[in-house]
Amino acid sequence: MKPIQSSLQRWINDNDAFKQRLEGMKKEILNHPEIRLFLEKHPQISDQEITKRLNKLYEYITQSIQCERCTSYNACKNMLQGYSPILQYVNNEIHLSYEKCTNHLRFEKMEQKQKLIQSVYMPKEILQARMSNIYPDYHRTLALKEADDFLEAAKNSLPEKGLFFTGPFGVGKTYLLGAIANELQEDNISSMLIYMPEFVREIREAIQDNTVQKKINIFKQADVLMLDDIGAETLSAWFRDEVLGSILQYRMMEKLPVFFTSNYTMKQLENILATSTKGEVEKVKAGRIMERIKQVSKEVKVAGKNRRNE
Repeated sequence: MKPIQSSLQRWINDNDAFKQRLEGMKKEILNHPEIRLFLEKHPQISDQEITKRLNKLYEYITQSIQCERCTSYNACKNMLQGYSPILQYVNNEIHLSYEKCTNHLRFEKMEQKQKLIQSVYMPKEILQARMSNIYPDYHRTLALKEADDFLEAAKNSLPEKGLFFTGPFGVGKTYLLGAIANELQEDNISSMLIYMPEFVREIREAIQDNTVQKKINIFKQADVLMLDDIGAETLSAWFRDEVLGSILQYRMMEKLPVFFTSNYTMKQLENILATSTKGEVEKVKAGRIMERIKQVSKEVKVAGKNRRNE
């Protein structure tokens, strides 16, 4: 009998201790500024309802409310990442729900903006380029002015012509493309950046799985198309006329801008395009491509020292 009585007494003592802890926790919860404010707004809430929903109130105060204890979406401290608790009194009951927090909304907005820039084989540093990081030396004054003019006009309506940046190796032509793409991103304008030599190889591979036309259509319809290093690789007559020609024709008709970078001037590029991989010289067809290039872009010289050697 003694063991049973001892166990019962221990249970009673433990139960009293539990009650004391519960009262202490209840006092702590009710003294929390957020809970006090909530109860002041709803004076009709009964003590019975408060006790009944004490677990909800405790859950509420232990969460980071609207990111007050979180520095970013990835550093969220809440049970549901990116969601902030909301305390409500509905139908005579205390309810706890969750909504996307400000850090979550900011993160989603950033992700959406990042999706506005698509790239085909472009280096990571190019995708992180910013106009503010470009040193405005006199060699690039004209290029920067033309880029700024395009970006300013794009805030109201997308210009019909992009820019054809021509200049020697390493002067920052490709970086300028990335910087322009990021500025356009801020205005919710999508860009597609393509490194031409790799693009040529990808289209060749696409012939095997019959996805050539699908890929061509993607490049045709981008808000802003950017072709990096055109002229770096000799094109087949088929690629020049059926792929590049088709893309440029569509964009010319739809008045969609194209940006280019090249180590050649437009005049020099025409000679490059005239010679196919088979050694054939087709000046008329090359001239037709160049006319389309001139319709969708404006030639701008970029000079200066080779910054890749720094």
